[in-house]
Amino acid sequence: MKKLILAFLALGTFGVLAETTQTVNIYSFRQSFLIDPILEKFTVETGIQTKVVFAKKGLIERLKREGKYSPADVVLTSDFNKLLQLKDEGLTSTIESSNIDKNVPAHFRDDQGQWIALTKRIRNIYASKTRVSNPQALTYESLAAPEFKGKVCTRSGKHPYNLGLIASMIAHKGEAETQTWLQGVKANLARKPQGNDRAQVKAIKEGLCDVSLGNSYYYGKMLENAEQKPWADAVNIVYPNQNDRGSHVNVSGAVITKYAPNKSNALQLLTFLSSEKAQQTYASVNMEYPVNPAVKPAEIMLSWGEFKEDTLPLTKVAEYREAALKLVDKVKFDL
Repeated sequence: MKKLILAFLALGTFGVLAETTQTVNIYSFRQSFLIDPILEKFTVETGIQTKVVFAKKGLIERLKREGKYSPADVVLTSDFNKLLQLKDEGLTSTIESSNIDKNVPAHFRDDQGQWIALTKRIRNIYASKTRVSNPQALTYESLAAPEFKGKVCTRSGKHPYNLGLIASMIAHKGEAETQTWLQGVKANLARKPQGNDRAQVKAIKEGLCDVSLGNSYYYGKMLENAEQKPWADAVNIVYPNQNDRGSHVNVSGAVITKYAPNKSNALQLLTFLSSEKAQQTYASVNMEYPVNPAVKPAEIMLSWGEFKEDTLPLTKVAEYREAALKLVDKVKFDL
């Protein structure tokens, strides 16, 4: 009876479309306005219809609950952490495509073929235009320097964006040195970690701190927001560690689900999303960087300058995420 109920609920979500071979069913953590224009182009080009269920939370739990009765073919994620979770929960299928391999560099693909990245975002430092001299020389290590005592703002150390950065530090520097660095950053905090990335830039504008961590796309979003533009105007966007390993990169991405009823169509969708024609739109709508190296970022992002990114494979970063979480607790970063 339970299996019948799950099957009925799945059919109720997607209706008859779930049964046709000319459909791809998508669970998306990304908002509809970000992906609808691209999905419409995909349908025009391939004839394959798309059906999307959007939610900020709960999609992975739903996929687990539905099991082999799930109608979902693809999951689109808004961060790297969810890609790892989908893989770790055994909810993915192997992605095999020479075209995707061509479109997406190896360090932005799972080494076992279980996920691919679709867009990049940089973990930037935002620095006050009036109170920080030579901002372009800043590194992540700078956040622990004595000169920034009481001048650093950030969101929770346990947020996936910060955990990814800490994990990359462990990969590059080792756990002991990363712990020392994290303790130094905590000692330099102007206030207890709180809010989102934009809230840190607002705090710089208000003089509560001089530097903060934040993803690159928030800068563009603030510039387009009348209320928040003064916050963005008060800071320089800095790409850290340009003289050594480069700036840390996080990603959004996609998987094909384990029980995808339309796997061939799902593979066509991922191939399309990683192609040049889709990447320009997919990345620029949310002011993220394309993973396809043949595609240039949006003009507004080009105006922020060129930069060197850390090419450490994300699969390597993933190995240290648990250690990163333990370090955050160990140094009582959020307390």
